[in-house]
Amino acid sequence: MSGHDQAHDGHGHGGHGDGSAGHGHSHSHSHGPGGHSHGVAADADRRWLAIALALIGGFMAVEVVIGVMANSLALISDAAHMLTDAVSIVLALIAMRLAARPARGGFTYGLKRAEILSAQANGLTLILLAVWLAYEAVRRLADPPPVEGGLVVVTALAGIAVNVAAAWCISRANRSTLVVEGAYQHILNDLFAFIGTAVAGLIVLTTGFRQADAIATLVVVVLMLKAGYGLVRESGRILLEAAPAHVDPDAVGDRLVGHPPVTEVHDLHIWTITSGQAALSAHVLVEPAGDCHAVRRDLERLLAKEYGITHTTLQVDHAQDSLLTVGRAGGGPSDAHCAEAHGPVHRQGPHDH
Repeated sequence: MSGHDQAHDGHGHGGHGDGSAGHGHSHSHSHGPGGHSHGVAADADRRWLAIALALIGGFMAVEVVIGVMANSLALISDAAHMLTDAVSIVLALIAMRLAARPARGGFTYGLKRAEILSAQANGLTLILLAVWLAYEAVRRLADPPPVEGGLVVVTALAGIAVNVAAAWCISRANRSTLVVEGAYQHILNDLFAFIGTAVAGLIVLTTGFRQADAIATLVVVVLMLKAGYGLVRESGRILLEAAPAHVDPDAVGDRLVGHPPVTEVHDLHIWTITSGQAALSAHVLVEPAGDCHAVRRDLERLLAKEYGITHTTLQVDHAQDSLLTVGRAGGGPSDAHCAEAHGPVHRQGPHDH
């Protein structure tokens, strides 16, 4: 999980309550005004996900048999895509159960990142399957085998109906989590793939153009690569503890330091615990006459209102007179508080106060 070691000489960011050394004021995890919701409504969502899983799993087994009988790579590729859909739903169910466990021991965030790991695994599986199907499709373009177009059309039309029903079920669940949203997007991609397969089967049936089956497979491959890359990219950002894509840390730092009587913000870290749960920690310096407690409360409200960040850990200290210099730099006076600041140092400009 997150390993944000932000201890300074004599100042700890993670303390519960207010630190007294050097007039420091540390504040632990904040849920902001009004609180927030963790995760999903487990019981309701599990029911809808289980229904979608039953639909997809049952049809997938039938489709593999028909794909072999019809000698259709397009149907087999659709079945492979449905397999990843089923796996993503199973992983979502497991992740939801793990994420609901309370934090204990060394897992200070609990197991909330289980869904991110499952999303990463699902994305990698999609990409690997897509590579194999692309190879088979290119091979069949060069030497297309006979394909039973009638079976392909009927099966693809049935697949469209099943995917519409499964997509509706998952849309009833909470799609704010990456793994559930990933399953939903996969099923939508599968729906488009089945439409392409139905068209390919119709072409084979009416014109005898057997390469249409391999071309439809390549369409499925493109959809799988797109979905897989998206999942790997988004889950990778979270695992690497990058800031949420819609949040610019520099802009946040400038916004915080523009709030009087703040004079400097450094060691600003913004990361994502799990889908929809961003967290922030920072060391904030205020003017000697400033009210540290009031500043902390004001900044928490600002972060919650403007950026939707309610998990905050702010250490607020009084700046020494020697620190009250204008400008913005990466070192210098702030070294009195931090031996080595992590990232940019945001200081008040001459226009701020």
